Amino acid sequence: HMEAGRDKWLQPLLDEASSDCKAEVMQAEDPLFILYTSGSTGMPKGMVHTTAGYMVYTAYTFKNVFQYREDDVYWCTADIGWITGHSYIVYGPLANGATTVMFEGVPSYPDFGRFWEIVEKHKINQFYTAPTAIRALAKQGSELVEKYDLSSLKTLGSVGEPINEEAWHWYNDNVGKKKSPIVDTWWQTETGGVMITPIPFVTPTKPTYATLPFIGIQPALMDENGQEIKGNQVDGRLCVKFPWPSMARTIWGNHQRYKDTYFSAFENKYFTGDGALRDEVGYYRITGRVDDVIIVSGHNLGTAPIEDAVNEHPAVAESAIVGFPHDVKGNALYGYVILKDTGESRDHNNLRKEINQIITEHIGPIAKLDKIQFTSGLPKTRSGKIMRRILRKIAHKDTSNLGDTSTLLNPEVVQDIMEHAL
Repeated sequence: HMEAGRDKWLQPLLDEASSDCKAEVMQAEDPLFILYTSGSTGMPKGMVHTTAGYMVYTAYTFKNVFQYREDDVYWCTADIGWITGHSYIVYGPLANGATTVMFEGVPSYPDFGRFWEIVEKHKINQFYTAPTAIRALAKQGSELVEKYDLSSLKTLGSVGEPINEEAWHWYNDNVGKKKSPIVDTWWQTETGGVMITPIPFVTPTKPTYATLPFIGIQPALMDENGQEIKGNQVDGRLCVKFPWPSMARTIWGNHQRYKDTYFSAFENKYFTGDGALRDEVGYYRITGRVDDVIIVSGHNLGTAPIEDAVNEHPAVAESAIVGFPHDVKGNALYGYVILKDTGESRDHNNLRKEINQIITEHIGPIAKLDKIQFTSGLPKTRSGKIMRRILRKIAHKDTSNLGDTSTLLNPEVVQDIMEHAL
């Protein structure tokens, strides 16, 4: 029912509305948008990006990372609702006056040639997508790629997670025809724009490596003691030494959490939460999150909120979520679930469906568990901490060396979990 004072009919409002919308003058540090990212623990974080620095950096990185030229046609396949869509479908391209293609749909409908049909139709010059999409398309072979004329392509991009070597070569060979360099870009919701990337036709590319920091970005690899690791052929925790224009300014409503999350681990440095290695020539390769965040299809998923959702089910006593390798998604989610006595007699297949339904309602379908193993217990230390590295090894089917289990309160549960692993 229409409610007086709240609800209005749309058409009369449109009839009265002016077609002119005067641009507002904004201050450089006025908030531009708030975008939420999943934290490894607790509530999601609302990252605040501001007007001037974000616009300058997305514009500058877009122009240089993709080598955009006047009259080129650029296409990023991302969803506008996440940071890649904000920065590299809307703000970066449009601030450069670029022609930017927006796509709503899936790469598999009406068939797996959908992307390549669009490239041919609109003569796309720069194409930016995620490793998840590349892996899904690679599984279909190269026949549907060869059906279309991709000669307009000049630059290919990868975003969302580190691209595996097999997918990199398929992308390079079949889509780029070994003539369009792949920019394997590393950055985050918090950074606002690309931080480590090749520059097309300037930086020699290397499969699985994001290569070199973008202009002005000064990364550092840190050890567990907070000391910077100098030289090459090293690995550590990836930090950034100095600010850059598009960095998030705060977490909405909780500036202390912003400081604690990003600036407390290493003095006077921004901590990305990622691990990385630096090769013999100084190229960077991102090795993944150093906390319990799992990248699934390019989405950073914290395990704690998913476990919280699973534990909402009335039949569930406790749960632990880990990642395991997946051919298409990069990683998928494996759930170890302890049932209450009331759930033991329930049909396990129905329980799995109900658990994933709760996850969908609380977090979204991207966070659903591919595998759910019901178990009598979880390996815990005497202090009650779940030893996730053991659960990861079992999920990875790598149980030859489980490491030191002497601190376990219940070592017998490990054998039981291994025997019933999915």
